[in-house]
Amino acid sequence: MQTFIVEDFLITPDGEEADRILRSCVHCGFCTATCPTYRLLGDELDSPRGRIYLIKGLLEGKEATEKTQLHLDRCLTCRTCETYCPSGVEYGHLLDIGRHQMKEKVRRSLLERIRRFLLRMILPYRRRFSFLLRCGQMLRPMLPQNLQKIIPPRSKPGNIRQDIYSRKMILFRGCVQPALAPETNYAAIRILNLLGISTVEISKETCCGALDYHMAETGSASDFIKRNIDLWWPQINSGVEAIVITASGCGVMIKDYGYILRNDPDYADKARQISSMTKDISEIFSAEDINKLRNHMKHEHARTAFHNPCTLQHGQKLRDSTESVLQQLGFSLCDVPESYLCCGSAGMYSLLQQDLSQQLQQEKIRNLISGQPDLIITANIGCQMHLQQATELPVKHWIELVYAALQ
Repeated sequence: MQTFIVEDFLITPDGEEADRILRSCVHCGFCTATCPTYRLLGDELDSPRGRIYLIKGLLEGKEATEKTQLHLDRCLTCRTCETYCPSGVEYGHLLDIGRHQMKEKVRRSLLERIRRFLLRMILPYRRRFSFLLRCGQMLRPMLPQNLQKIIPPRSKPGNIRQDIYSRKMILFRGCVQPALAPETNYAAIRILNLLGISTVEISKETCCGALDYHMAETGSASDFIKRNIDLWWPQINSGVEAIVITASGCGVMIKDYGYILRNDPDYADKARQISSMTKDISEIFSAEDINKLRNHMKHEHARTAFHNPCTLQHGQKLRDSTESVLQQLGFSLCDVPESYLCCGSAGMYSLLQQDLSQQLQQEKIRNLISGQPDLIITANIGCQMHLQQATELPVKHWIELVYAALQ
């Protein structure tokens, strides 16, 4: 694709990167067939190819409008298009550049700015979110049915018992998962212990930065990223093997730290090492002898449907890693039609684009229950909460299923 990016922007690191990505696109259209929003809306501008043209025009100096902003906002950043693109276009990175430029050119309405500000001030902060969630859970019995579905009942896994081994890994806690599903990391700790691995949790660890970064708040996102790197670095110097992630949305972001800070003279090398050490928990299982777990399995396995989050299969390119682990452990997985499609959660998307999100949610639930499973499992807290709102079947992280089978 030929480009004519304005000179002042072209000479910047983002300008050079956008030019490189745009030139890799041959506008073949393979991406349109797999794009969730194009499938729903049938508008070329709500497809990756259409959005690439919009971003190209934006960077070439064409007028930026609220209509352009809307089409970029509607993108889930699911990156399904990247999986099926024959040219290897890095659409996710280009979209972030486009959104960052759009923020400078088009001012949102006051109501929208307030809404986004409140989300940014609550969700990434573990204590604030936990406090408000507890308030909602206390009031839950008095709330209308539709609100009760949004607020999960309180769960408490009990005291976490940690065994000490010579092998150590950092277990990333995240911002909302400790309050919404504390049993996920509890199960991860116990199973990693069974594999002879101790976990290290950093008490002052912050949000991975994804929520701010994808909302074009690059300054605050960088603050989150650098704070985490500073907190993890002493542990890395002391010999931890990896940073283990149980929420794939956080995983894809942390694996991108090296890319995001590639031009930062103080953090580029550290960020690159952090990214290389970051592993989804399925990657840890794949590298270990999990027969020792299978030998301890006690329960019959329920018939299960696995929802593979976009951040795992398209963002981290781990399309079959979790399924392979579960099958090795003897779990029966239902076939899920169109398993490559997004469930509609996508970070804050379910809050900012509710209509589209709910349509995708209902479509995903239909596909997940088509094999008549007993429960649904996934690998990301956002997907888990989003899907649970639309079904009576239990929706859990797959690591909880494995741990339950060991009891």
